Amino acid sequence: MNSLEKKQVKLNVLDQQIDTSTPSGRLLVTMLGSIAEFENDLRKDRQMDGIAHARNSGVKFGRKKSLSDEQVQEMRQKRSEGLKIKDLMTHYALSKASVYRALDLHQILQK
Repeated sequence: MNSLEKKQVKLNVLDQQIDTSTPSGRLLVTMLGSIAEFENDLRKDRQMDGIAHARNSGVKFGRKKSLSDEQVQEMRQKRSEGLKIKDLMTHYALSKASVYRALDLHQILQK
């Protein structure tokens, strides 16, 4: 509403008799905005409560791992033995980015 007021635009909703050029119209729009913001805050709080409850109940969020820890170790070993990235991609059915991500993680942990 502030940006509309700066541009001197008045809102007139015909089917709901809202006219922001009048004091009562501005009051109604302000109240509706406040109620909408309040509802949004309540929804956000309920969502956070639901996520916390799910986590406490053991629900795991996010995508499942493509490889087990043993497979990652095996892939790193094969790469250190000279196996090409494209062969690792084929063997583990992963994208190039996923293979590099698994290999880079290993290098970061060693430093």
